[in-house]
Amino acid sequence: MNYRQFGNTSLQVSETGFGAWAIGGNAMVGNVPIGWGATDDNLAAAAIHESLAQGLNFFDTADFYGLGHSEELLGKVLKGKQDVIIATKVGHRNIDENIVLDYSGNYIQKACEQSLQRLQRDVIDYYQLHSARLKHLQNGECIDAMETLKRQGKIRYWGLSLNTFEPAPEAEFMMSNNVGDGFQLVFNLINQQALEIMGKASGEGYGIIARMPLQFGLLTGKFTRERKFGADDHRNFRLTPEIMDEALTILEEDIWPLCNKYQCTKTALALAFVLSFPEVSTIIPGIRTVEQARENTASSITLSKEDKALLTSLFTARWKPLLNRMQALG
Repeated sequence: MNYRQFGNTSLQVSETGFGAWAIGGNAMVGNVPIGWGATDDNLAAAAIHESLAQGLNFFDTADFYGLGHSEELLGKVLKGKQDVIIATKVGHRNIDENIVLDYSGNYIQKACEQSLQRLQRDVIDYYQLHSARLKHLQNGECIDAMETLKRQGKIRYWGLSLNTFEPAPEAEFMMSNNVGDGFQLVFNLINQQALEIMGKASGEGYGIIARMPLQFGLLTGKFTRERKFGADDHRNFRLTPEIMDEALTILEEDIWPLCNKYQCTKTALALAFVLSFPEVSTIIPGIRTVEQARENTASSITLSKEDKALLTSLFTARWKPLLNRMQALG
């Protein structure tokens, strides 16, 4: 496992981290699925242990994943392991079976205390505003709250987990005001919208977490056009049959042939692309089985400059129209 510095912080993070959204289970808020379907805590715990064995030291979760269950499970399995780095998030709430965004100072303070209890830790290494928008940052209360938690020693560093499809305004605001330590951005073969802001943020000393490096599993190569998702899986409304068909066609025509050249799995190719950008501090593929822990850390591929350029060029040429339709689905 290779390690990279997280921006200008003192954190040295494994270049592959553990995305812990999926291990939260099949939580619902009203009729809205916020998880990835049913999970097995024993399998998830084994996946965490295997990830540690593979050299992963970075675990990313949120208090909203499984409505706290993801944090609880990490806290139980990682209890006493002070050499791991845990990142979590705040801002999403379930109020009367409705998803409510809350970045008030009082709530952030209270939520941080609750996360610390679930994680069974004295300090959160990296605390993130979960999809806060520009208006929340401009209000300033959430920034003051994060700085207060830092002074209190309850968090070491903080940043922003950016809205999936519109990262620029929030990131620009934080950089121009010199606040926070990092950003979590969606970045993968399909969605490369964050490239410009990613480069600028890295140059300004912000750590970069690349989330969704496998785009909901599409880039593992394991999906067929017949794949169906349960009602308790958020992909049920995001990966429609039409989206799946078009995405798989592009992958089959333009992406997967490179796997023969590099003699690698499709997952390895997708992860190698994201890691080929030095601006990225760590990637956080979702991991919930021992097999995924091994597969997501097995890549040692170095893409040629020509192939990296090809894969980058496909964003505008082929992926962007499809991505626009995916955005419209939420």
